[in-house]
Amino acid sequence: MSKNMNRIKVVLAETKHTNRWLARELKKDEATVSKWCTNTSQPSLETLYQIAECLNVDAKDLLNSSRNNDMQNL
Repeated sequence: MSKNMNRIKVVLAETKHTNRWLARELKKDEATVSKWCTNTSQPSLETLYQIAECLNVDAKDLLNSSRNNDMQNL
């Protein structure tokens, strides 16, 4: 299974925002946001929805498709 579960870093770049900005918006430590962006750790589902709200995107846009991962493993 792919380790890259989320697309937070990509969506931040697409929306021209930084990790630091997101950390301030969510009142989270910058190191925590950095771990999410590098897929070292994953945010909770609740936090994922908060991130989506901050970035004005759908929460599913922050996730890599599990279908794509399944197809890569065939």
